[in-house]
Amino acid sequence: MREQVFANARIVLEDEIVEGSLVLRDGLIADFDTGPTRLGDDVEGDYLVPGFVELHTDHLEGHYAPRPGVRWNPIAAVQAHDAQVAGAGITTVFDALRVGMDEDARTSTAEMQNLADAIETAKREDRLRVDHLLHLRCEVSAPDVLDGLAGFLDVLPVRLVSLMDHSPGQRQFASLDSYRAFYQGKMGMSDAAYEAFASKRIAQAEEFSARHRREIVDLCHPRRIAVASHDDATVAHVDEAASDGVSIAEFPTTVEAAAASQAADIRVLMGAPNLVRGGSHSGNVSAAALAEAGHLDILSSDYVPFSLMIAVFSLPEIVPSIRLPEAVRLVTRAPAEAVGLTDRGAIRPGLRADIVRVRAGEGVPVVRSVWRHGQRVA
Repeated sequence: MREQVFANARIVLEDEIVEGSLVLRDGLIADFDTGPTRLGDDVEGDYLVPGFVELHTDHLEGHYAPRPGVRWNPIAAVQAHDAQVAGAGITTVFDALRVGMDEDARTSTAEMQNLADAIETAKREDRLRVDHLLHLRCEVSAPDVLDGLAGFLDVLPVRLVSLMDHSPGQRQFASLDSYRAFYQGKMGMSDAAYEAFASKRIAQAEEFSARHRREIVDLCHPRRIAVASHDDATVAHVDEAASDGVSIAEFPTTVEAAAASQAADIRVLMGAPNLVRGGSHSGNVSAAALAEAGHLDILSSDYVPFSLMIAVFSLPEIVPSIRLPEAVRLVTRAPAEAVGLTDRGAIRPGLRADIVRVRAGEGVPVVRSVWRHGQRVA
């Protein structure tokens, strides 16, 4: 029997913070004591929080393709991503790989499959610090999305699929001016090239989006794969998501869509960078506004892993009605429950000993140690 005791800790439970000691035994949370501290490793009054559960990050792609035309060894890319995620206090990560390509894609479907294979190889060879699960970001307007999805579903365990449509004139890009600014700036296109690109994307959306969305949903539900909608902007979008059996609304762009999602028992996920920066980079609704209105259920790091830790400890200051235990639930218990992971996400006897030691005070919090299944990983 392997036992660890952490003493002199501020332990963040689901509804309160207690001062005392935490006992881990054989990779599980065994007990916690309040009051006078028992003997153990002195954590010097630092916080102990559950390991974070990250549902949507495309951060891995940046390690694999760090510059235009540059490709890194996929195993090395996975290990670098894994180390940064662990250092941010994330002990379960859903690596979001793109399926459905067009001119703005930096990588190909074959490269995404290579990255997924690298994740599985690294897991088998015990190279990784945290639990890695697969999330596929399906661009429903892309002609090749179904072929790409089949290439994953037939060979790899997929736990989450998001239904994305970044075609111009709707959802994240309801403003055609915003779409032009984003894509023309990103891809350096001339006006004529942009007009051809946008017209092609609109035509593809009209031809493929509705049919592909329906077929992807029909593939996912029998396999018990959780389904997320993406960038819902209207009540009609939410109604469509509810009819598709969606359980998570990723980055709704309006208060109305977020409120309607919760009313339909769909959990609202927003980006921690949105909260930390004070607003959406694309001009949509802010995460803080949704939190103030009670329409925020889950936070995701999106493109900056450490943004989760900053967001959790700054949220009670940004929205005083939200206490630290409630903020921690947004990145632990809530995302775990949304995808059916019932063995983690809280400091509770019998759950996995995924624990993060955090020093927090003025300024940016510091992750001092991370344990997964009771094993020190960072």
